[in-house]
Formats: sequence, structure tokens, C-alpha cells
Amino acid sequence: MAAYAETAAKTVLATAGRDRDRSVKSLVFLGLLWFSLFFGVLVLVALIVSTALEGAPRFDSDLITRYSSTLSPERTGFRAGILGSLMVILATAAMAVPIGIAAALHLEEFANKERWYNKFIEVNLQNLAAVPSVVYGLLAVAFVTLMGIHQRGLVISGAVALSLLILPVIIITTREAVRAVPREIRDGSMALGATRWQTTWKQTLPSAVPGIATGTILGLSRAIGEAAPLLIIGTATAIRFDPNGLMSQFTALPLEIYSTTSQSREDFRVAAAAAIIVLLVMILALNGLAIFIRNKFQRSW
Repeated sequence: MAAYAETAAKTVLATAGRDRDRSVKSLVFLGLLWFSLFFGVLVLVALIVSTALEGAPRFDSDLITRYSSTLSPERTGFRAGILGSLMVILATAAMAVPIGIAAALHLEEFANKERWYNKFIEVNLQNLAAVPSVVYGLLAVAFVTLMGIHQRGLVISGAVALSLLILPVIIITTREAVRAVPREIRDGSMALGATRWQTTWKQTLPSAVPGIATGTILGLSRAIGEAAPLLIIGTATAIRFDPNGLMSQFTALPLEIYSTTSQSREDFRVAAAAAIIVLLVMILALNGLAIFIRNKFQRSW
């Protein structure tokens, strides 16, 4: 009982210490923070509810099973955009995730941080994460042209553009996850005779999986909603067939939504509102997967 009472007293003192500052400035600042949070969430909920109510008449199977149609706008669908977005995101993940994780492991575990070129890479990684997405579309056009691909609007071109877009994010989040692994794990592994590569592959990388997976999935969820890089590479907005490979033309759901909202008829705007909810569900599903992986595999050191 004495130990319990002592613990309770310490808890009360700690709590009182956190809440001791009751000045007018502190209370005003705290009120502004709560108001900003409340206002942002309120606006977001209002937009989602308004869009869902507008698109409610089109929550049917035609929305995801039919192609876009100007002849029957009341039954127009977004099948090509949904399948195109899924295919280009899978190709983006296959390209960006291995390269990003490998680059992060090299920079964090193997690179000599005193060399000037490693410092140069460090600075540019931070800057690349803030570059507008249109620039990555231009880089993708130049890259695929150097590869000898001159046809526009291909899945491979979209995957290159989105891979360049999320690569800095993957590298930065992976480095943070690897950096969070305690140094004692590395030292203990190497003290038992493991090489640096064995330690990284068997100990450091598995321990950093929750952070790596969370950052990677959040990067992909950002990429799936991008439209500017895909417009730069010449992605069509009116495709009425399913993409069947990396060298196939495609369209993406954000582009189809943009094209549909530019139509004058009310049926098209209703369909676009329903498609926005579909895109939002896809993004939230990816974010939910990231949260699940983080909570499932997260460790406390």
C-alpha cells in the first residue's frame, strides 16, 4: 500500500507539473490549437458528407464495372480508371520500394557520412521531398524517352513518374525507421561474429519493418491520388479498355474524375462525386493497412 500511495503521489505531482501553466497566453494558445484542429476536421467531414450525398444515386455496380460513356451519362462508369490506378500503383511499388529501401539502408548503414558526395545526397533528399509533382512528370518523360519508349500514356511511364515522386519519401521514412533500431542490437550481432551485411539483413531490417511498411504505404496512398505527373506523360482521360501490361495505355481514376467534372450535364457530376468517394475509400484502405501493420509489428525498446 505504501508503494502504491507513493506511486500515486508521484503521478499527481507529474500531472500537476504538466498543467501548472495556467496563464492567459497559454490558455489562448491552447484554445487556438484546439480550434484549428476542430475547424480542419469539420471542413473535411463536411466536404466528404456533401460529396457522398451528391454521389449517392450512383453507388451502384455500373460505377465500377462499366466504362465512361458520353451517350448514357446516367450509367457511365470508371472501370478503366480504377483498374488503371491499381495497375500503375502495383508497378510503382515494384519499382520504388526495393530501390528506396536499398538506398536508405546504404546511406544509413554503409555510407561514409563524412564524404562530400554523401552529404550532397543527404541535402538533396530533403529537397526532393518538397519538389512539385509536375517536375517528376517531366523527369519521367525524359527517362522513358532515353529508354527508347516514345509512345505516350503507358503504364510503365506512369509507374516511373510516380516512383520518382515517392522515392524520396520512402528513403527518408526508411532511414528514420532504421535509425530508431537500438544500437545495442547491431553491436550484439557483430560481437557474435556477424558481418555488417548479416547484421543489417537479419537484425536491423526486420526490426525496422513496421516503420518501413508504414512510410511506404503512405507514400503509395499519396501516389494513387496524383494527377499532375500522369497528365505530363500524356495519360489519356477517355480509355474504354482494361490495361493488360506495362506497355499498355491506361487512364487513372483521378484523371477520369477530372474529365467527368468538366462535363456540363448533371449526371456526370453525380458520377464524379461517387467516383471521388471510391478514390477516397482506396486511399483510406491503404492508410488503414499502414496503421494495422504498424500496430501489429511495432516493438518497444
